[in-house]
Amino acid sequence: MAEGQEGGGPLSPARPLDAIDQDILRMLQADGRASVRSVAERVHVSRANAYARINRLVEDGVIRGFGARVDHERAGHGTSAYITLKIVQNTWRTVREQLRQLPGASHIALVGGDFDVLLLVHTPDNRALRELVLTRLQAIPEVQSTRTLLVFEEEDLEPQG
Repeated sequence: MAEGQEGGGPLSPARPLDAIDQDILRMLQADGRASVRSVAERVHVSRANAYARINRLVEDGVIRGFGARVDHERAGHGTSAYITLKIVQNTWRTVREQLRQLPGASHIALVGGDFDVLLLVHTPDNRALRELVLTRLQAIPEVQSTRTLLVFEEEDLEPQG
């Protein structure tokens, strides 16, 4: 079930990706600041073709945006945790909107299994994490229970390429 982009309508079905599109994606995942010229050279197409392909990938919702990979500890958010939530049935959309507003929320997923939602947060310290869980999360009426898994060490995996 595909949902629309922020503030937009539903996405149309994505067109099939060929080998050049896949190469462009790998390249932009490794370096989101790569110029169209360098992308074109690496995948052996014209700059106009590379530009058109990148725009199509964005328009189709395949590329959701461009950003920086952050070292959260160096950025002043040295405490990370995965928080599992059990929520009232059929309240996912309401809960998701409230979770998006949480400071330090980095990833939200609706999952199947022993819990309903998996939330990744980055906070300055344990005190801020405790405040987030005990005051903010547990105050959401649709949240039935939480479990916090403190992250001791983490590593973002680089795209295979």
